[in-house]
Amino acid sequence: MSSITEPKQTAAPFTVGIALDGAGWHPSAWRDEAARPADLFSPEYWSELVDTAERAGADYVTFEDALRLQGAAEPGPDAPAGSRTLDPARVEGRLDALLTASWLAPRTRSIGLIPTVTTTHTEPFHVATALQTLDHVSGGRAGWQLRFSADRASADAFGRRPAPELDIERVFAGEPEAGLDALITDAADAAEVARRLWDSWEDDAIIRDLETGRFLDRDRVHHIDFEGDGFSVIGPSIVPRSPQGQIVVTLLAHAAPIFDLAARTADVVFITPENEAPAAGASRGKTAADLIAEVREAEAGVDRAALGLHPLRIVADLVVALDSGAEGGADRVARLDRLAGVAAAGDARIEAGPAERIADRIAAWRDAGVDGVRLRPAVLPLDLSLIASELLPLLRARGLANPGASEPTPLRERFGLGVAPNRYAARRAPQEVSA
Repeated sequence: MSSITEPKQTAAPFTVGIALDGAGWHPSAWRDEAARPADLFSPEYWSELVDTAERAGADYVTFEDALRLQGAAEPGPDAPAGSRTLDPARVEGRLDALLTASWLAPRTRSIGLIPTVTTTHTEPFHVATALQTLDHVSGGRAGWQLRFSADRASADAFGRRPAPELDIERVFAGEPEAGLDALITDAADAAEVARRLWDSWEDDAIIRDLETGRFLDRDRVHHIDFEGDGFSVIGPSIVPRSPQGQIVVTLLAHAAPIFDLAARTADVVFITPENEAPAAGASRGKTAADLIAEVREAEAGVDRAALGLHPLRIVADLVVALDSGAEGGADRVARLDRLAGVAAAGDARIEAGPAERIADRIAAWRDAGVDGVRLRPAVLPLDLSLIASELLPLLRARGLANPGASEPTPLRERFGLGVAPNRYAARRAPQEVSA
């Protein structure tokens, strides 16, 4: 018998999220006349973007982040540490995603907030407690896009340990790679530590008993006693259990080893179907049905219910450039490609054109079995405004988006994940009954 209460399985609602990154997902987005490059690091800019997404009824927004500059080309193996060649035509630098989400949390009401936070080089205890804080200040709307960092630039920025030796060609081909396996193990351990820490305070641990002078019931606060290959954490968390209990863990995945990681640790996995670009890695050229089958195969090898996890929600990523009154989306992408000197070719498919075409693509993916889409606006704030005014209303009319919530809604509820059981309460309950 499992020591964790198995969650009640619920049907997955079809969700629509917005992925935010600087001036947009096209590398030359900052050069578009509708962009606001001077405002990229201002609080007003980010507040306006998230407010637009919330008023439009999007289920959540994600915030990109990494431990390296966006345009930093990796140096050769013999180059000295710290040597970098930056691309002067790209936006460089980001605001810290977790801090940005935490600042926005009390300024928003209903939308989910999912910052990207890496596990490589960072301390799992600090990551877990910071995410708990975000869940508290947002009233239960926090998520986490887990990411690990394999590149030398990230390792050099921290200076704690060298970057792993990776054969990138093998990684992109989806072939076994020892360096990648080590990163995945490290990320899985970090996620397990976070989940244990999130459970380390039971829901009723704080009693505030004025008569006895006890603020908490210490029997309901637990050490997690985690021992891994790279670190150990005793716990408990310094933050009481947050409104969702278990914060929604998401993961962007392009290859079978990452699908396996998602099956063991995540609630939501982002996939990138129907993209021929090399940046799609092992997902290159695969349909939504192909990738869904791979994810479900990985999921079948894990007893998620015994881990307290619901079935994995699969969300497809799509870069969108919508037609505006002044210019077609395809024309805008072509113009920005000319400015960049190369055609944009990221890890996700680019769909340019009228809202009806983009809705058709989303409908086809929904019919193939995805549980939602995450839209990446090519140019911000322009394409986000068009998503809000044209695409989301159309998706809603076609049953491809939720009606929109004006009241605070836990992010777990938006994904149909339900209430998260507490592993330590489940272990203690039989002892109390027998006593």
